[in-house]
Amino acid sequence: MAARSIFLTLTRNGRGRERSLSRSLTSTTTTEERGDDLKSRIFSLRLPKRSATNVLQRWVAEGRQVSISDLRHISKELRKSRKFKHALEISEWLVYHNQDEVLDSDYATRIDLMTKVFGIDSAERYFEGLPTTAKTTETYTALLHSYASLRLTEKAENLYERMKEANLSLNTVTYNEMMTLYMSVGLLEKVPLIVEEMKLQKVTPDLFTYNLWVSSCAAALNIDEVRRILDEISLGSNSGEQWIRYMNLVNMYITSGNLVNSGLNSVVESEKGITQREWISYDFLIILYGASGNKDKLDQIWKSLQMTNQKMTSRNYVCILSSYLMLGHMKEVGEIIDQWKLSAATDFDRSSCNRLQKVYKEVGLEERAVAFRLLLIQKGCDQIEES
Repeated sequence: MAARSIFLTLTRNGRGRERSLSRSLTSTTTTEERGDDLKSRIFSLRLPKRSATNVLQRWVAEGRQVSISDLRHISKELRKSRKFKHALEISEWLVYHNQDEVLDSDYATRIDLMTKVFGIDSAERYFEGLPTTAKTTETYTALLHSYASLRLTEKAENLYERMKEANLSLNTVTYNEMMTLYMSVGLLEKVPLIVEEMKLQKVTPDLFTYNLWVSSCAAALNIDEVRRILDEISLGSNSGEQWIRYMNLVNMYITSGNLVNSGLNSVVESEKGITQREWISYDFLIILYGASGNKDKLDQIWKSLQMTNQKMTSRNYVCILSSYLMLGHMKEVGEIIDQWKLSAATDFDRSSCNRLQKVYKEVGLEERAVAFRLLLIQKGCDQIEES
């Protein structure tokens, strides 16, 4: 995944350590000025087999300080860089050496990292070995996330029931994990049941929750239910810019992609084995990032689509087009039009573009509609209707 660049200076914790403070005052060149800080040393380890624990031990042996906030920050940066083994070593040091300051999130991070480095069995053993006070919603949800990521449906459902039996206060993230699991394994009918349970417990759905719910209905071609959910969103207290963009993008996707209700219980398989459910779920991920204004994620998805051997449909092109257009990134819109026109697998669909242009105008984004039309004409697309 594309990660945001974060440049933070590691602070020193001088609590009760006069010797370290004295040395920092008398030194003519600080470690930061020499570029010799703890984060740099750990990130200089190129291979996973090199030990971050040894780096920490040498750092402390030199009389330098390691604060828990530094460790959390370094671990987070390592995870973003997919250096999971080193991140786990940092996490282990943090938990072992700072037991009085450890948070539930520290245990949760370690569960996630153990899954990635050693596998789910190790993560399970670690979780079961935690003291009762550490078995909280956050640590349970971390293990639930591991199960969902690996599509271990039975284990996830059993753990979910354990959480309820323990009378834990479940949060939005917990419910979203179960919905994500059911989407990934094709149990679309179970997604609304989680939403119902969530509402009964008076847990407020977030945009991700609604996107999972809407995409489950769209994947089942229950478009009437999609529209009903959009009405629910519009009548709620969700009136921010992200929510408005989301509702507009979903409406555009349904209209421009010609999605209609179907009485069929099965989903159609594509030529290369990807189901219609999977394609629609993927499209709704694009819609989610478009609504949240996350261009980096859109870029990442667009790049992956260009590299894949799977045949893109007109609906896929319209989906990514509408998201970039919503955010005003016309350069990317033009690039997608060019690729679509050059595609040997999918004919350029002028009618879909005309419908998209029309929907943009209908939702009050006339400037975007005009800009899109002019770009289509510039790209040599004929039979483009007046906006």
